Amino acid sequence: MPPVRIRERGRAKKGTMRRLIKELFKRFPVQITISALCIVFNIFANLCSSLFMNFVTTILTKAIIEGGNPMDIHASYEAMAMGITLKTNVTVLLIILISVYAVGVFAAWFWNRTMAIVTQKFMNVFRKAMFNHMQDLPIKYFDTHAHGAIMSLYTNDIDTIRQFISQALPTALSAGLAIVFSLVAMLLNSVWMTLVVIFCALMMLLNTFVIGGHASKYFMKQQRQVGVVEGCIEETTQGLKVIKVFSHEKKSAEDFDKLNNVLRGHATRANIAGNTMMPINGNIGNFMYVLTAIMGVLILVIPGFKNLTLTYYGNIEKETFYGVIVSFLMLSRMFSNNVNNFSQQVTFVVMGMAGASRCFDLLDEQAEKDEGYVTLVHIKKHPDGSFEETNEKTRDFAWKHFHKADGTTTYTELKGDIVLTDVDFAYTPDKPVLHDVSIYAHPGQQIAFVGATGAGKTTITNLLNRFYDIADGKIRYDGININKIKKADLRRSLGIVLQDTNLFTGTVMENIRYGRLDATDEEVYEAAKIANAYDFITRLPDGFNTMLNGDGSNLSQGQRQLLSIARAAVSDAPVMILDEATSSIDTRTEKLVQEGMDKLMKGRTVFVIAHRLSTVQNSDAIMVLDHGHIIERGSHAELIAQKGVYYQLYTGAFELE
Repeated sequence: MPPVRIRERGRAKKGTMRRLIKELFKRFPVQITISALCIVFNIFANLCSSLFMNFVTTILTKAIIEGGNPMDIHASYEAMAMGITLKTNVTVLLIILISVYAVGVFAAWFWNRTMAIVTQKFMNVFRKAMFNHMQDLPIKYFDTHAHGAIMSLYTNDIDTIRQFISQALPTALSAGLAIVFSLVAMLLNSVWMTLVVIFCALMMLLNTFVIGGHASKYFMKQQRQVGVVEGCIEETTQGLKVIKVFSHEKKSAEDFDKLNNVLRGHATRANIAGNTMMPINGNIGNFMYVLTAIMGVLILVIPGFKNLTLTYYGNIEKETFYGVIVSFLMLSRMFSNNVNNFSQQVTFVVMGMAGASRCFDLLDEQAEKDEGYVTLVHIKKHPDGSFEETNEKTRDFAWKHFHKADGTTTYTELKGDIVLTDVDFAYTPDKPVLHDVSIYAHPGQQIAFVGATGAGKTTITNLLNRFYDIADGKIRYDGININKIKKADLRRSLGIVLQDTNLFTGTVMENIRYGRLDATDEEVYEAAKIANAYDFITRLPDGFNTMLNGDGSNLSQGQRQLLSIARAAVSDAPVMILDEATSSIDTRTEKLVQEGMDKLMKGRTVFVIAHRLSTVQNSDAIMVLDHGHIIERGSHAELIAQKGVYYQLYTGAFELE
């Protein structure tokens, strides 16, 4: 099946931001509300500085106009008295300002600290939600999505969400509120000067959208290319032996250089655009500062020019003019700085929404459906052959079948009788994989599948596990339609050894016990002996407590396969599926394992997929598949006697293609 590409970075679904903020607020409503209030108070504290300068400048101007310099020791008594009043007023204002600033600093510290904690907690919960949901997804999802793309959700995309929550969101909120508050304050001082500020702000926004848009585009390309480069490094690391064997180092380095140069190109363009935007906006802000001052002087100098505010229209008084100018210049600087801060967050918001959209795509994937109601229970057998359900951990099981029609419950002993009747299946509707496949396997029988790659051998075992559901036909397990059996219970009754061995970080003991988590140490030892893995395990540095890392990279391929067989043995399932179970074991080791495999298969229904025809000669029935059809069936002797396809395969006359 062709892999399906996960949504490209830079493309966010509509409503992603609303959904992310809703999730954030739902989990941390108190912390988010308090942080927002702290942001508002911090902005108010910054506004107080401009109001303070307005008051002080106005008082000083009024004092100078009315009585000269009140601080001059040669000034009049009235002027000195005014100086005392001025000093008192300034002192009171200064104390108030310091108090407000102190609370503002605390508010800034508190909301930054709170948001840092909230961000990490949310990331923790979000990762868990993604990982837990991923466990419930059907196998089809992983077959149709590149594994590297799935892994990047937990690294690159999660990190963009972290950056959005911890930096972009609070900064954008703070800057946005500061822009609104400072704009209102400027309009209360002078509409004319505010128009100059708004004009320059529009120039800054235009610059942000033009240059910032280019930066965002290249930042997205850079992030995508980072994933490509990381994939190349991972692939090269895994295949390093092959590279060296074929002296492919130079070509490998050239391929990496090409990918790395593309990354460099995107990163260079992104950073040029990003680094250009800020200086341009900064210079527009300086230009605005000068224009605002000039406009203020014109208001005072031009005869008959009236000032317009939200609450007043008329001539501005000389005593208040300088206070208005000073405070307005501070407000305009605050306005331009916050417009700049807001524009800076555009890239992070875009990246965060793209990452969140991809993560939500995973969370929105439909979980594996399970409409089964037949469960697997432990039973206790009686001498007369009857049995009953028990809570004890026995080695005997039965299917517990509740019948909705009459409200009764029946039990069917688990024996491993499997029948496939007229089964059709296709991964995609236009490409059938199996057609009209009928197979029966009675308890204790060994059924083998042989055929060319892509003939449908592994597909049959996938259908038995219900990794995929059939399109037509029936599969019955001990007479029960497997669609009625809960998937977890169905898979619990099946032991499987795959061609590709997967070991996990942990001890050898833990990896074998993965087949049945409640297995005792003695049962693990016995399973290792059955698979003939016991001897090599005891020769490891720490025996069964030897740590395995990197999918068992410190073991040989054959040893890893033996552990996989031991894992299946400890599961003690009545049905075993061996998918090329001995493909990675040499001939000598295979002979040693065969005795253990015979013990493992004794009394169990076994499905064997093999390319080595020597491993299936003892099977009760051999199915020869070709393009989804069973073209021959019978025992080894019967198929040899027929002198058909199997005979020619066995004698090496030709290979099934």
